[in-house]
Amino acid sequence: MPRPTAAQLAYGACTVILSTFAMLLLSQAGSVVGICVIALAALALGLLVALTAPAPRGRPERTSAEPVPDEERVPTSF
Repeated sequence: MPRPTAAQLAYGACTVILSTFAMLLLSQAGSVVGICVIALAALALGLLVALTAPAPRGRPERTSAEPVPDEERVPTSF
């Protein structure tokens, strides 16, 4: 499994922070258990976003020129 890029980590971190604030504001949770559940849900959502964010594609590998037919090859030794 390839390592996550900086962009993927940033997406995941922003998701955790923003979703935690949004869920805390919307649910108005005041108990420790409620806050822990929201924090764990936000961490799971951030992990999901970080892992599913598209990774940058590597450079396409250069392919060599088309293979030379046998008739055009020059022997290197006799």
